[in-house]
Amino acid sequence: MDKVFIKDLLVRGVIGITDYERRLPQDILVNIVLSADLQKAGQSDNIEDCVNYSLVAKKVFAHVEHAQRYTVEALASDICAICLGERGVERVWVRVEKPGAVRFAKTVGVEIEREREQ
Repeated sequence: MDKVFIKDLLVRGVIGITDYERRLPQDILVNIVLSADLQKAGQSDNIEDCVNYSLVAKKVFAHVEHAQRYTVEALASDICAICLGERGVERVWVRVEKPGAVRFAKTVGVEIEREREQ
């Protein structure tokens, strides 16, 4: 399966369980790998045959900015659902990070994979 990726999408949003975390938006770093068959797109050179990564990034950005989820697990699941809703995407890998959330750690987060149900 071919892959389309969005690397290091930085969004400011509310995420976390403590009052401190919910007071102000914080940096949330999102990485996405979309699995799709890109053979037709490679042959046709037509945007209509491609996975529109710009549109995916815009949808994910808007969601993360406004979702106000409590856990990175829930946010990552939301992002997977958004991605799997796009034409041609069969599988998605998502990594959501909260840089600076844990003292002495550069970042913390989760990685999840989901696939389109048949």
